[in-house]
Amino acid sequence: MENLGFVFGIIGMSMGVTGFVFGIVSMSKIDKLEKRLNELDVLNQDVKSS
Repeated sequence: MENLGFVFGIIGMSMGVTGFVFGIVSMSKIDKLEKRLNELDVLNQDVKSS
């Protein structure tokens, strides 16, 4: 039974790290898109970035 908890702990940690990396990559892509849309004057200038 101890091994089962260890396995689920490892799986949970790997899913958490995967989610964290996905979030960081998505945030950088959104920043690039926002910057590009501002350059093309598609977005209003008063839009605040997160």
